[in-house]
Amino acid sequence: GAGMIHPDMATMLSTIVTDAAITQPLLQQALTAAVNKSFNRISIDGDTSTNDTVLLLANGMAENSEIAEVGSDGYHEFVKVLTLICTDLAQAVVRDGEGVTKFVTIQVNGALSDADAHLAANTIAVSPLVKTAFFGSDANWGRFVMAVGRSGAEVQPEKCDIYVNGGPDELERMDELQLVAAGTPLQYAEADAMERFGQPEIDVRIELNLGQGSATVWTCDLSYDYVKINGDYRT
Repeated sequence: GAGMIHPDMATMLSTIVTDAAITQPLLQQALTAAVNKSFNRISIDGDTSTNDTVLLLANGMAENSEIAEVGSDGYHEFVKVLTLICTDLAQAVVRDGEGVTKFVTIQVNGALSDADAHLAANTIAVSPLVKTAFFGSDANWGRFVMAVGRSGAEVQPEKCDIYVNGGPDELERMDELQLVAAGTPLQYAEADAMERFGQPEIDVRIELNLGQGSATVWTCDLSYDYVKINGDYRT
């Protein structure tokens, strides 16, 4: 499985090929935009290395009208599709993480800026206490609040709302359970919360209620197997 995965990427090599005709500067710009919404939004264990590469090669064999303008429909469509591909690949890396039993989506909304939202979501994603709570199917809202609070993002705890959902199909995943409202933990059925955190895919949504900034990060749990795999490793 995958390990040492965290922005900016780490031990990962990714090569993407297209037959689209597009200028080199726009190709680079498109890749940067796509990577910032995908590969730079995943974390398995918070560790990185120098061996990180994403390549995008375009041979122009589609013989389309060359994409040469940032404001063109062709460029916007190219970036949209490229981002979808990069997101799918990035999520696959997390799903294949060392010892992973759960795939987790962390969404932070209502931050003062997108950068603040990303900072908060990323801190949640790498917190060992949060990740072990996922592994143990524990709806430990206090660990989410702790991670957001130490993230460096602007936070007013009395305004925070926290939701979780989970299930094998889309309808079940739309049925959210609110854990915290305006910074206060709610009364909820422990069995219901544990069932949701016991699913192989978990969505956590945190509303900071301060502004319009938002960000999504994909991560995983931290299991016994992760410790065993890396504890048994020898150079």
